[in-house]
Amino acid sequence: MIVRRLYYILSYVCLPLTLLWGYFWPPAYWLLVLLIPYALIGLYDMLTTKHNVLNNYPVLGHFRYMLEFVSPEIRQYFVETNESGRPFNRITRALVYSRAKGQVDTQPFGTQYDIMTVGYHRANHSLAPKDVSESEERVTLGGPQCSKPYSASRLNVSAMSFGALSANAIRALNGGARDGGFAHNTGEGGLSPHHLAEGGDIIWQIGTGYFGCRTPEGGFDKDKFAEKARKEVVKAIEIKLSQGAKPSHGGVLPAAKVDKEIAGIRGVPEHQDVISPPIHSAFEGPTGLMHFVRHLREMSDGKPVGFKLCIGRRSEFMAICKAMLETGILPDFITIDGAEGGTGAAPVEFTNRLGMPLNEALIFVNNCLRGVGLRDKIRIICSGKVATGYDMVEKIALGADMCNAARAMMFSVGCIQALQCNTNRCPSGVATQDPIRGRAVHVPQKRKRVHRFHDATLESFRELLGAMGKEKVSELRPADIRRRTADERELSYAELYTFIDEGVLLTEAIPEGFAEDWELASAERF
Repeated sequence: MIVRRLYYILSYVCLPLTLLWGYFWPPAYWLLVLLIPYALIGLYDMLTTKHNVLNNYPVLGHFRYMLEFVSPEIRQYFVETNESGRPFNRITRALVYSRAKGQVDTQPFGTQYDIMTVGYHRANHSLAPKDVSESEERVTLGGPQCSKPYSASRLNVSAMSFGALSANAIRALNGGARDGGFAHNTGEGGLSPHHLAEGGDIIWQIGTGYFGCRTPEGGFDKDKFAEKARKEVVKAIEIKLSQGAKPSHGGVLPAAKVDKEIAGIRGVPEHQDVISPPIHSAFEGPTGLMHFVRHLREMSDGKPVGFKLCIGRRSEFMAICKAMLETGILPDFITIDGAEGGTGAAPVEFTNRLGMPLNEALIFVNNCLRGVGLRDKIRIICSGKVATGYDMVEKIALGADMCNAARAMMFSVGCIQALQCNTNRCPSGVATQDPIRGRAVHVPQKRKRVHRFHDATLESFRELLGAMGKEKVSELRPADIRRRTADERELSYAELYTFIDEGVLLTEAIPEGFAEDWELASAERF
């Protein structure tokens, strides 16, 4: 091959000639600085069995790996268009950055989206716009069985653990929540000192690993739970059943991030992968879940308790609805995580191929709760690529009461979507446990950005609501959101999906699209 012949010429011809030349003219020896490393690297490449490319293309093959190493940055900065980036495009990222920094967030020269493309979403405006009160930015979290309801913002920080994020990132998010009067979900990694350092409102998430309320054997420790759940700063408890990025898998924290502090907080060994079980050991089945909800509510002195899940088998969520009816125990809220969600490490196939997208999941959950007559007693929180005021309008119109944002909040503290969250080499210091990298997140400054982003997004939400001719959030309906379809038509979500009547699942006239799953659902098992 040409590359191998080049190597032979440079190594076995040029190298000896250079040595001979240097004997007569000493400055020629400087060429050995290039030729000797070239010869040694090439010899190693031809003897290696690890890389086919290097074996066939000694020395020059390394340029392939160098280009591959920087290709994500090349694509992000030079190749992708403003609207083509994934998971979040440049338009959305720039909007979050502008709002977080308090800069101009307007756009010149019209939209950059192709508004005729299939899948494009929009809402209808009104010729009689309204002023929307700031009181519409808040909603009460806590149903009829809750004695300590919480007045929550419509937009809160979604579940991100200390461990997945750096200490400074957690503190900045919590400080922003404190300044803006919204809530910060801990993620399943436990209630760490960094979540408590700035005094922001906390929603404590309890995952299958029971971090922060864990026995030495990995089970649920009710005494540890009660001690922390009664803290004034903890406003609600969320049981994590599954999440959008890796449903039915359990959380993953790579060994590179499990330092002494993380291990102490979570109660796990240092420098080992922390992989949570896929299911809970503290209860079994839908009925067991309802009793666990009541148990946690009692131990937290009546605070709101709910659960989070990504919808998979429709019959299994219907089984939870049946368990609510049979036990009479109701969660105060249900957090729906869409399959498009995710912030940390997850298996590729789980991220790409499992779970129901958020819009479909919201419609389904809202239908089920209406169908059993419980929708007015349970709040629905949604999580999955919520970054703008329009995202909030859309999700709430399809059934949510509140929205959680994870990656958008990460952008507000400096995340650049480098896609290195699972390597401990996050260049912005947001998703790492490297103390030097993490130091880049300046807490006093970044907490202000979190606060500004939250407030600006809610302001946008209210402005859009008013532009649609509505004064109250409760006036939003699926018919308000329109989607361009494959047949060059545009349909509203009210036309695209079936919406069932209140209490219809408790009658004999169950709609055709729900009857089979309702029949399969059992309150005793998933």
